[in-house]
Amino acid sequence: MATYKIEVDRDACISISNCVAIAPNVFQLDDEGKAYVVKTDGDLPETILEAAKSCPVDAIILKDEQGKQIWPEK
Repeated sequence: MATYKIEVDRDACISISNCVAIAPNVFQLDDEGKAYVVKTDGDLPETILEAAKSCPVDAIILKDEQGKQIWPEK
């Protein structure tokens, strides 16, 4: 199973929380309403990718095990 390195651009995050709705075992919102990662392997990779794609401002950055950016696509 593939694993992702997950980063959240907190400056870009606008607190929509789609990521939390789709992958609640990976993402949560902090006291400022910004997404953060609670557990990188908390959900299936497909679910994590779906959560990242659901972000309207592409604030979730996924990289593969070799460091290649998977999402957002460059």
